Amino acid sequence: MGNPRILRQLPRGLRERVDLAPKLNRAELEAAVASFLRAAGLSLADPNLRDTPRRVAAAWASEFLDGYLQTPEEVLRETYPAPEGNGTELVLVTDLHFHSTCPHHLLPYEGRAHLAYVPSKRVVGFGRLAAVLDCFAHRLILQEELARRVASALAEQLESPATACILDAKQACLRLRGHRQPSARTHVEAYEGRLRRNQALRRELWARLGAKP
Repeated sequence: MGNPRILRQLPRGLRERVDLAPKLNRAELEAAVASFLRAAGLSLADPNLRDTPRRVAAAWASEFLDGYLQTPEEVLRETYPAPEGNGTELVLVTDLHFHSTCPHHLLPYEGRAHLAYVPSKRVVGFGRLAAVLDCFAHRLILQEELARRVASALAEQLESPATACILDAKQACLRLRGHRQPSARTHVEAYEGRLRRNQALRRELWARLGAKP
């Protein structure tokens, strides 16, 4: 895990990456999947399961948990000067597809995200907004926390006075187990700064989204 004294001296974003990266051990993931299959009474001699541990470990390491190997500081590092005369105008990107995994049952959820911020001195490329969403979504994280972490990262990294993350998703936990509600959708909102306090600005956001606050 590295020298704790040295880690404390690193910038927070780099410290997080150094601390988390060694935990993602693909070989151990593969062994754990093999143990899970055997514990379920299944044989790895089955031709359909023989290579499953390797495939599952690769998918989790590179697609479902790779968010742990990134930080919002890195993702949002490259910015550009905000246009002159910018005041309270919203920058809004809608219908970003995302997928994540619930930490309670390790079941997936996916849906659409709408991200908004009011620029201060800097703006960021639109693709970077999708990247910061994936930075947190590709972890084991509740939908509520995901929205909060994204809104907070935009506020902190872009020094934005107003940010929002709105997530509309389909949760496998709710649709496939327990009460089994196949049509259910879950909606979560998180606001920072003026979008949290200013109802008029929030109404403007929802007007652009074509919905009522």
